[in-house]
Amino acid sequence: MKKIFLIFVLFFGSINILNAETNRIVAGNKDAKITIIAYESLTCSHCADFHREVYPQLKKDYIDTGLAKIEFRHFPLDIAAFNASKVAQCKSDEGLKILNSLYSNQQEWVRGNTVEEINDNLKKFIKNQGFEVNFEKCINDKKIEDYVLNDRIEGTKKFKVNATPTIIINDKKFDKTLNYKNLKKSLEKLI
Repeated sequence: MKKIFLIFVLFFGSINILNAETNRIVAGNKDAKITIIAYESLTCSHCADFHREVYPQLKKDYIDTGLAKIEFRHFPLDIAAFNASKVAQCKSDEGLKILNSLYSNQQEWVRGNTVEEINDNLKKFIKNQGFEVNFEKCINDKKIEDYVLNDRIEGTKKFKVNATPTIIINDKKFDKTLNYKNLKKSLEKLI
């Protein structure tokens, strides 16, 4: 399934986005001096670890204080992550809450042997978490699909993203081991 998804992305290349209503999922002061971009896949266990172990401290020390903002960009590694990304992006006003919920409870919805089973689990999970999402509309929305795929394509072309999570700080790829201590050292140099 991963191969089919990657072939799809590579075959279609760059996709134009014409939807001005699609908003990036961002936390923090939009005018912050430091911009952090996080390329993530919602089925990636390392991404879930980042949200549990690194992001809360990063949020407390840099995002909530106005020193930095973080943009969450989609880099789905499989069809389950692709559909979950579409759901989060479809409700971008609640996107951060949806992302956090999906990462915090990853093992609850990332189950199934077919796309249909995985989608059923994702749909049930979203509903049980209280998010009001028109699931079918979100996963079948061509503009949202293009938006998610464009994130992945841009990450590959512009930043040479090949794994998740990949962190970009002020347009430079963070190349150290991803933990709070290393991230803090890099951020402190920019303040």
